[in-house]
Amino acid sequence: MKPISLTFVLFSTLLISSACFAQIPILNTYDTPQPKVVAPGLTSTENGVAAPSDAVILFDGKDLSEWNSKNGEPQWAVHDGIFTVTKGTGDIYTKKEFFDFQLHIEFMHPSDITGDGQMRGNSGVFLHGLYEIQVLETYNNENKTYVNGQAGAIYRQHPPLVNPLKKPGQWNSYDIIFTAPTFNADKTYRTNPRVTILLNGILIQNNAVIYGCTSDEKIYEQLKGGIRLQDHGCVVSYRNIWVREL
Repeated sequence: MKPISLTFVLFSTLLISSACFAQIPILNTYDTPQPKVVAPGLTSTENGVAAPSDAVILFDGKDLSEWNSKNGEPQWAVHDGIFTVTKGTGDIYTKKEFFDFQLHIEFMHPSDITGDGQMRGNSGVFLHGLYEIQVLETYNNENKTYVNGQAGAIYRQHPPLVNPLKKPGQWNSYDIIFTAPTFNADKTYRTNPRVTILLNGILIQNNAVIYGCTSDEKIYEQLKGGIRLQDHGCVVSYRNIWVREL
């Protein structure tokens, strides 16, 4: 067999590269629309990440006017720029509904927290009201529970990739990018919902597929929905909640 010449290899590579390049649309970037300008929110140790200029504010530290509950007005306690689960009053959910979105929400467990397992600081952030991102006190993996039920888990489906939760008495932040599902004519998923999550700035769910509703595993033909926060009988506080529609 004759050795392949360097010239042949370079020529072949050039042909392949040219073929690939030909499939890429070439745009005159001066004529296409410029990206929308969004002013980022300020970040501080005390107040967390403020909302950017295009965000929908879901909690501004004053009241729960953007939220409902099954019994009417939410009964969770608003105090000192935060609000706290009032045990036994039920879940609360946003009045507004969304398709795809970016959600920022901060939560804290009390420094004098008690309980263990699923009764240690349990709450949850439900995307579209159906898909739960678990809130639980699992700092340093000291509170033992099932891995897909700890903080940062897509409940009963995906454990978090890592555990960057802060200790009780300190604020944690979720930054959640949610892609809504699409459906077939028979109401089965055409494309499943997906979610990417950062906990305290660290990636814990990477474009993860959500296989169905996390509470009863049914699939609902729902293209948009609100944010629901869970009353699981535990004291959990929230603040600084905003969402960007995508």
